[in-house]
Amino acid sequence: MITAATTSVDATRALAAEIAALARPGDLVVLAGDLGTGKTAFAQGFAHGLGVDEQVTSPAFILVRTYEGRIPLVHLDVYRLDTMQELVDLGIAELLDEGAVTLIEWGDAVAPGLPADFLEVRLEAGAGADERVLTIRSVGPGWPPRADALRVAVAPWVV
Repeated sequence: MITAATTSVDATRALAAEIAALARPGDLVVLAGDLGTGKTAFAQGFAHGLGVDEQVTSPAFILVRTYEGRIPLVHLDVYRLDTMQELVDLGIAELLDEGAVTLIEWGDAVAPGLPADFLEVRLEAGAGADERVLTIRSVGPGWPPRADALRVAVAPWVV
């Protein structure tokens, strides 16, 4: 587990872009945290790190957006889902495309319906208005082989 801190929205985006540089097709990234803690800002930075040129916005009302970059990005926001069945009905199995990276905002709420191999990024508000504390942990076998590279990538923000 890695704990990092950012002091601005741009710093949160920059940290996310560094993590995205380590992403591989088939990766799943789960974002967790309260409303307003920077999940969408993280998603924007992550997308930028994947080479996405489009403006990235939260798919809160349409649930899913797909972006093209060096690796395609499938961006979900499951805040509005009420049941696990809705996740199944959304076609989560199909959305977890082996050729893309899937990033799920509010993913901790649907973790039981996800594969047991993902990177979790938990965002919390810090002391200042734009300060964020990020707890990064891998679940399953996919990210541990990249643990050293991940630590190097986020080293400027580690607390």
